[in-house]
Amino acid sequence: MIAQGLELMLVGMGVVFFVLGALTAITAALSRTVGFWHRPSRAVAAEDESIAAVAAAVRHHRALGRGDGRWR
Repeated sequence: MIAQGLELMLVGMGVVFFVLGALTAITAALSRTVGFWHRPSRAVAAEDESIAAVAAAVRHHRALGRGDGRWR
């Protein structure tokens, strides 16, 4: 009875290990494939606007006197 339980445990752990390894390999392969086909564009206008908006929000937050880094 205990031997069957141990065998079932080892088979289950082996299956889980195999599936997780396969998922990791597939994810890495897809990541390389997509990275090969899809190169990031050089359009930075929207990114610059986002950076400016975040910088303005930080300046406003610090101007209100809440920029000491502590949670309240």
